[in-house]
Amino acid sequence: MLLTLLRVAFVVLVVGMAIFSISFFVGTGDLGGMIFAPAGILATGAVVLFTDLREKHKHITTLSALYFGLLLGLLLGAWLGVARFRGRDAVLTLLNTFLALPSVVVGLLVYLLLSRSGPLGHLGWLFSVKAMIVAQTVLVLPVCMALVRQQIEDADRVHGEQLQSLGAGLLGRGLLLAWDARFALLTVCIAVFGRAISEVGAVMMVGGNIDGFTRVMTTAIALETSKGDLPLALALGAVLLWV
Repeated sequence: MLLTLLRVAFVVLVVGMAIFSISFFVGTGDLGGMIFAPAGILATGAVVLFTDLREKHKHITTLSALYFGLLLGLLLGAWLGVARFRGRDAVLTLLNTFLALPSVVVGLLVYLLLSRSGPLGHLGWLFSVKAMIVAQTVLVLPVCMALVRQQIEDADRVHGEQLQSLGAGLLGRGLLLAWDARFALLTVCIAVFGRAISEVGAVMMVGGNIDGFTRVMTTAIALETSKGDLPLALALGAVLLWV
């Protein structure tokens, strides 16, 4: 049921992006852009949904991490872009540092949290899809927050005082500015998607790369390379690059 709902939500997202791309090129009169941009978006969405069907959990991990990361990242990034408080510079420094957070470190921390001796060991999530979703969400959240915060802060310098004079609160102002900067935020969504779908270190550590259960395309590439099956690894890599 969860997989079906995620696939439906992803289809809606892809179709919406395709329609949005058409409306973007209508104003410029670029007929090629009106044709090829939505076609490329729909083709990419189809590849994500229908490649490597045997590894069904791949879609759950990537799409779930994408939704959680975007949802939290957009809200927190929009708020952080307009909020002013003591210690904000330290928070921004820490957030920008997390942009270069190594995936294996995230995998290690999530592993320690979810291990039997860890504080969340009673959940029994280690070596499961849930652990992989947690690790990928932790990885993509700082990227989304930092990029959204920068875009919202730049827009706030131009329109912030006007919105504040109209009575908009911090979060409301942030969301309005996010809509105004929606073209730039589309690039943020693409960056977050690329970070999530290309992850291998953290998901291998907390998922265990179990065949038919927690093995995803990136971990399969690493496994086939170590086995010496380079043609299959290259084929999987080509599919991942296309996605």
